[in-house]
Amino acid sequence: MAKYILMIGVLIAGSDTKLFGQDITPIQTDRPDQTETPFTVPKNHFQVENGFSVEQTDNITKSFTEPSTLFKYGLNDHFEVGLITEFTTIKSNLTIFGLSPVTVRFKEKITDEKGVLPTTSFIGYLTIPHFATDNLKVTYFAPAFRFTMQHTLSEKISIGYNLGAERDGESAEPAFIYTLTTGYSISDKVGAYAEIYGFVPQSSKADHRFDCGLNYLLRTNILLDISGGTGLTHNAPDYYLALGFSFRLKD
Repeated sequence: MAKYILMIGVLIAGSDTKLFGQDITPIQTDRPDQTETPFTVPKNHFQVENGFSVEQTDNITKSFTEPSTLFKYGLNDHFEVGLITEFTTIKSNLTIFGLSPVTVRFKEKITDEKGVLPTTSFIGYLTIPHFATDNLKVTYFAPAFRFTMQHTLSEKISIGYNLGAERDGESAEPAFIYTLTTGYSISDKVGAYAEIYGFVPQSSKADHRFDCGLNYLLRTNILLDISGGTGLTHNAPDYYLALGFSFRLKD
């Protein structure tokens, strides 16, 4: 899987430089951590964020995403629209494969960082129950939202955090979401992060997790990443491993 991601990266890196303008800031993505970035895609730019992962849920259940893709487009310098698709294989007593319900989303930047005030954006999501393979459909529309915030502590260190809530499309019970991540710039091209995050249902037990990872800026508009995580509570997945490849194009 890593071989194919790297091959795609090399091919795009050798593409016509008109597709990849060097006059804007380096690509900012919502992966590989669970903390969504508050930064939006620049105006008239199209961004694709791909992730391939394996997750061991318990002793008998393992799931694969192959891939999960977030498509984003910047309508202006503060607002983007997006679409999330995810092809999933679940191996348990039976094997299920198909397209998970498609999610539409938008992100609006609220404010830039000013002193103690973080860079802040709002993200809204809506998962559509029937835009999926039959065996992966959900019953109801599933709305979700997040406020995503980031502080710059130094030239190399930043912290980000999200607060929000979501529904799973099967129950009226909401799950509240929190994330807290610390990012460190090892060099101009390599970054690292460590993160805790979790889901706190209204009445069920909370699910807390930890993950960490690296990203590599291949070019201004191309980012590769690798990450992994583990559950901190008994009802969380055992572990996951993921590889990612993201790129940005201009109209």
